[in-house]
Amino acid sequence: MKIQNYEKINHEIKSKFEELKEKHPNRLKKKLNVSWSNWGFGLEDLEDSLTRLKQAGVNYIELHGNHYGDDLGYNIEETQKLLKKYDIKVSGVCGMFSAENDLSSNSHISRQAAIDYIRREVEFTSKIGGHYLLVVPGAVGRPNKYDDAEFYRSVQTLKLLAPLFKKHHVKAAIEPIRSAEVSFIHTFEDAKRFIRAVGHEGVMHINGDLYHMQSEEAHISQAILDARNQLINLHLADSNRRALGEGFLDIDTVIMALYLIGFNQDGKFVTPEPLGPGGDPYPAMNSIPNKDELNKLVTQTIDYFREREAELLK
Repeated sequence: MKIQNYEKINHEIKSKFEELKEKHPNRLKKKLNVSWSNWGFGLEDLEDSLTRLKQAGVNYIELHGNHYGDDLGYNIEETQKLLKKYDIKVSGVCGMFSAENDLSSNSHISRQAAIDYIRREVEFTSKIGGHYLLVVPGAVGRPNKYDDAEFYRSVQTLKLLAPLFKKHHVKAAIEPIRSAEVSFIHTFEDAKRFIRAVGHEGVMHINGDLYHMQSEEAHISQAILDARNQLINLHLADSNRRALGEGFLDIDTVIMALYLIGFNQDGKFVTPEPLGPGGDPYPAMNSIPNKDELNKLVTQTIDYFREREAELLK
């Protein structure tokens, strides 16, 4: 039987990966850096989150970008103490962008709020040793466009902040999100076009998300290969946005593609973000979590990812 188109790409990736294993085994010695995006843990104390991640063998955390105002969000000194106590480092910060702080908004007030928010988060990210700040060019939860100028406004707004990223040695990671949730920048190619339009070395990288990619990319792993060094972080969740292993996502081919682009290096991360099914996972951000469910979610996801990675590398 003739194989399907996506299977052809899968076979090509697998063949290249097997060749890498045979000819350059040293490039596979370092494992992928696994982090965890904690904003889905809701109103849980950071120390409880760090305890859970440490018990699961996770050494990095992607912190919720919760500095929505000068008096809100993680305190730097307290956060540094907790990170040191649990020997966990920060991969980056997950920037949260709504209509209230939208880089592309036709409201000057909302755009200014986005500028102020990013300034706070870049400085925080730098002080806690994070590598990147996730940036969404348009508001999440707003799938309908304002007008035909939103791309331009977003680019011009982020240009104002690009030198700040460079000054603080924090990488702006542009995240494409599925069209059901945002009005523009849905694919890696869209993100590259946006990055080129900003045209500044402070804004050069991409944050991928498997859940959004399965809706928008022709082939997830091919998009990873094409992104090469621009990809700095990859959010993980299965096809149903649940724990890895609970859906039909081809995580093996994703892992192989990551090794092929040399993603197993310092400063690059795979970061589970299994938020559950449905079009609006964001209420969880402000909810009181079920700790037993979160413990199971983290353990299953991390164990399954490491199991598949080990199978491929042996």
